Amino acid sequence: MDVDVLQLNSTVRSVDGNSLLTPQVMQTILRTMIEAVKEHDAREARAQGERRVTGGVSEERDEER
Repeated sequence: MDVDVLQLNSTVRSVDGNSLLTPQVMQTILRTMIEAVKEHDAREARAQGERRVTGGVSEERDEER
């Protein structure tokens, strides 16, 4: 199968990959990640606490029967 390309226009820009992560951008990324980890840990701690309370209530209920 033959393909004829009559005209092709292209723009190529060269970018230094290191320049995309300025110290400010890196700081923002790290701050966001740290907050996400803290939220995850807090959520896990709350869930663990709820499971502990629920387990205790369940055991008490079973003892009453």
